[in-house]
Amino acid sequence: MKTVIDDKIPFIRGVLEPYAEVSYLPASVCAHGNGTEVDADALIVRTRTKCNEATLSGSSVKFIATATIGFDHIDTQWCEANGIRWTNAPGCNSGSVRQYVAAVLAVLAARYGFAFGDMTLGVVGVGNVGAKVAQLGRELGMNVLLNDPPRARMEGTDAFVSLEEIVRRSDIVTLHVPLDCSSEDRTFRLFDAEMLSRMKSSAMLINSSRGEVVDNSALKTALQRKTIKAATLDVWENEPEIDCELLSLIDIATPHIAGYSADGKANGTAMSVQALSRHFGLPLTDWYPAEMPTPAQPLHFSINGSGKTQQQCICEAILHTYPIADDDRRLRQSIETFEKQRGDYPVRREFEAFSIRTENMPQHTVALLKRLGFKI
Repeated sequence: MKTVIDDKIPFIRGVLEPYAEVSYLPASVCAHGNGTEVDADALIVRTRTKCNEATLSGSSVKFIATATIGFDHIDTQWCEANGIRWTNAPGCNSGSVRQYVAAVLAVLAARYGFAFGDMTLGVVGVGNVGAKVAQLGRELGMNVLLNDPPRARMEGTDAFVSLEEIVRRSDIVTLHVPLDCSSEDRTFRLFDAEMLSRMKSSAMLINSSRGEVVDNSALKTALQRKTIKAATLDVWENEPEIDCELLSLIDIATPHIAGYSADGKANGTAMSVQALSRHFGLPLTDWYPAEMPTPAQPLHFSINGSGKTQQQCICEAILHTYPIADDDRRLRQSIETFEKQRGDYPVRREFEAFSIRTENMPQHTVALLKRLGFKI
């Protein structure tokens, strides 16, 4: 069996070699082998590899695994019609995106001086990722509104509100939807000029889903005219050629790395290896990386709660695990290395990897840190 793997997928080198002939290629050539028909039975890719008729027609590919939640880079209809099975990694980086949103909230709270308990968080898209973000908001004491039309149709509308209500009532709106360009749940430019105009002038927008879910030109105008207060973007239209003028208006700007914790990457790689193993009958259906890398931040640290509010203690813990300002600074200093920053992303571990020694901290704050996943 011949397998082509995106050379930026971590933890995977050496795993399949006992069972397959493996080639590691850049994302741009994974599915078309530099203009020739790809000579492979299986592909393991990320979002940068387009898998469609143009890249796969006439190839020997029978199976595609993307080590990502999103799969809009795969023409699923064409693949299925041509006998190519595909799989994604749903929920693999949900904890990583939860951590990303937590870090964004911590930075914005300090910058704009708000208390979490005074804010309404609108979560648009309540799948694996959105559900974890919604729970984060509740744990932080925020009023949380949910919008997810597919789930509302299946489960009833009691737990959900309309998108119009989300934008009308929310102080912070965070987007966690797939990119859908054609169905009744179309999300392409879901937040266009009209939708942005319905938000509060004091509202803030976070997009860590897909760049095309937000009309970047309309967002730039909204920020210039101050019809919304602030925005955080991890994903952009026309990546990696992002709008520099828009970048200058964004509060927190990152290069499509919200889901890039080491834990999320390990999950995505493992789910891909396991799916490929099930398809081809390999003995790796329970495989998971044996070791995780160590981040720059100490995995054991202390927080002294003396003179600090609960929110200050929580934010200190969050930002210890993920100093998001470093990602923001790197992007602003070197926009042209957007893709390199993704490929060479520093090790980031999620809350569950960290242990905190607490001092002078009330039990309700300690309990909240535990609920967020920290070891005490």
